[in-house]
Amino acid sequence: MRFLPALTRVAALGAAAVLATTALTACGDDASTDTAANPYGLAQAGVLRAGTLTDAPPNVYLKDGKFTGFDNDLLTAVAGKLGLTVEFVGTDFSALLSQVNNHKFDVGSSSITITEARRKTVDFGNGYDFGYFGLDVPAGSPITGFDQLAGKRVVVVQGTVQDDYATGKQLDPVRVPDYNGAINQLKAGTADAWIAPAEIGEKSAADSNGKITVAAKQLSPAPTAYAVAKGSDKLREALNKGLDEVIADGTWSRLQAQYYPGRPIPADFTPGSGTVAAPSASAAPSASAVPSASAVPSASAVPSASAAS
Repeated sequence: MRFLPALTRVAALGAAAVLATTALTACGDDASTDTAANPYGLAQAGVLRAGTLTDAPPNVYLKDGKFTGFDNDLLTAVAGKLGLTVEFVGTDFSALLSQVNNHKFDVGSSSITITEARRKTVDFGNGYDFGYFGLDVPAGSPITGFDQLAGKRVVVVQGTVQDDYATGKQLDPVRVPDYNGAINQLKAGTADAWIAPAEIGEKSAADSNGKITVAAKQLSPAPTAYAVAKGSDKLREALNKGLDEVIADGTWSRLQAQYYPGRPIPADFTPGSGTVAAPSASAAPSASAVPSASAVPSASAVPSASAAS
């Protein structure tokens, strides 16, 4: 009779081991299922949560309550190739890259120029666009070029490549959080010049009732790309694949023609991986045949240069 408690304890331990093994196996099955349902490690399976801006047309902006612009419509088309829907969320550019790397957003969509400094915070997909710097000044200003900014009060949006440019030129720029802040500085006469994404500067000048003019424009040195968190290799590779597909089927060319009518493409710029050719806009599918973030503005309503943040 003295052996019965011991045998009971052995049996109990055996049963516990079996239960533990079963539980571990079940967890493994769940993990496997989760990976299959969400192969890109998104915050929500099937939904690409994109951080973007609200005030930078024609690249990224709000229109009639919907996020649109070249970058966002292109991302929507890319996501469609992957079987994903896109959820856009507005944010400030100065916070966007850290929010992407902290997984608040799965991807950043805001004409983000690839730089070595930014590579320390996020990973980039293949380049999908190029851009220009614009130089806006108050009407009547004697400034006519980027080489005349030394000693001037120059405003930039914080965290942009225009900020990097001004800092690199030792201009000691005035940093503001958004484009409206820069425009207001020029209108109020508290800044001598604004280094801006070219088309935003052009539109701002056109809308200023003669208070702002565009003094100069120059090509940005690097392409723009979508940003993902460091180590998000599967998502980055999938976005690259989807980008090549929308280049090959003409979507990229169509959006270029509609958002940047008449803008020449630099001879040394190739979108995507470079392994697929972009057909001419006339050979691209019609707008109704391609998914988009919202309706694309007509060619006559869109400025002719592109942005780079």
